[in-house]
Amino acid sequence: MIDRWDQEDDARRIRSRPRTIGEYFAAEQPLLVPLPEEPFETGRLSTPRVDRYSQICVRMNRYSVPVRLIGRTVRVMLHASELVVYDGREEVARHERLIARGAARLELDHYLEALVRKPGALPGATALDQARAAGRFTPIHDAWWQAAVKAHGEREGTRALIEVLLLSRHLPREHLITGLAAALKSGALTADAVALEARKAADAEPEEPAQPVAPGSPPGIAPLPAAIRARLPPDNRPLPSVAHYDQLLRLRRSDRPIP
Repeated sequence: MIDRWDQEDDARRIRSRPRTIGEYFAAEQPLLVPLPEEPFETGRLSTPRVDRYSQICVRMNRYSVPVRLIGRTVRVMLHASELVVYDGREEVARHERLIARGAARLELDHYLEALVRKPGALPGATALDQARAAGRFTPIHDAWWQAAVKAHGEREGTRALIEVLLLSRHLPREHLITGLAAALKSGALTADAVALEARKAADAEPEEPAQPVAPGSPPGIAPLPAAIRARLPPDNRPLPSVAHYDQLLRLRRSDRPIP
């Protein structure tokens, strides 16, 4: 909408000036300084401390972070629609921003290391309820969990499910769900079996066709897409040359220094 207003304003004249706004800008544009390469950060920075529940409080709302950060101070960049948490330079959590006050947004993955030691806390966990509501904990997860509890008991069956959830850090979500369904169908109720079935699903996917290599490109290096090449500045550097080394060819063997 602002771009449209800007274009419509190009034809306007300011009082009695001889040129339009668009004509003045066309003369000024070549003299403008290039935009900075680094984006301007518009978020609000804060440094809360992680409490014993592995949560931080930002603007009267609570957000989870990995349990390994309990007791530490983290950096939080609050944007209009999301919140990003950093431990030093490493991004450790990203949440959709809560608008109302007094709410909590908890990520089940942040608590898995603690839950694997105390699996009995999983059934009543708020993070599990939020994962179900968001569709990240699917009915297939629940069905596999119930079967594992029936086969191994409440504690060991729940621990097996938590080990499966830990696999999501290394396996794509769709492959993991396929592996859960296949393992449930075959009665394989261990995390190792789910990982094996998930890798089978990944191997069964057709590979993407390789991009054609432009003539003259070094082997093993794919060319940049045309859209990216169009945004690059022109390369006016001279081609590399080894002509300076030709002077070595004029030296006779007797003229070479003795090492």
